[in-house]
Amino acid sequence: MNTTSLTLIDRLARGADAGAWGRFVELYTPLLLAWCRRIGLSDADAADLTQTVFMLLYEKLPEFRYDPSRSFRAWLKTVMMNAWRNQLRQRKSQFSSRSEALDSDLIPDTDPRLQLDEDEYRAQLVRRALALMQEHFEPNTWKACWEFVVNDRPAAEVALELEITENAVYLAKSRVLRHLRQELRGFLDC
Repeated sequence: MNTTSLTLIDRLARGADAGAWGRFVELYTPLLLAWCRRIGLSDADAADLTQTVFMLLYEKLPEFRYDPSRSFRAWLKTVMMNAWRNQLRQRKSQFSSRSEALDSDLIPDTDPRLQLDEDEYRAQLVRRALALMQEHFEPNTWKACWEFVVNDRPAAEVALELEITENAVYLAKSRVLRHLRQELRGFLDC
């Protein structure tokens, strides 16, 4: 993804930026699927609901204005839960008398099954972003950062293994982490 001063949320709100939508879908699909599984949906139903949520977001995000004092993640979860409740209501109307078990209010937004703690959310988002970002770096740059930061190996050891200077290891770390911060700007703090 090209460097930009706009956050991903801003790019989505501005309209038809296919690159931003692709990145958003890649980052948030695992989170939405995790929430779907936590409310007991099958893999197929979870995939359907996730697709429905992305279609709703495509309509809603151009009007969305990020408020730093509020949580984007909470808003996203509310959109998902409302879409799920709507699906349950539609099923209930189709099967009227046999649908006592399809109560759309059984699982409130505050249900503990839907709660991801902050560490889990950050870890999931960072892991996904790192996997997506790897293609933007030369293999040696990526490996130098990965070994130094993730595997916690000494810079001198990594440099020796990759036949680069120790300074190149520090520069690789800086470049990759700067790109990661830029990629996730607006997501880790919302």
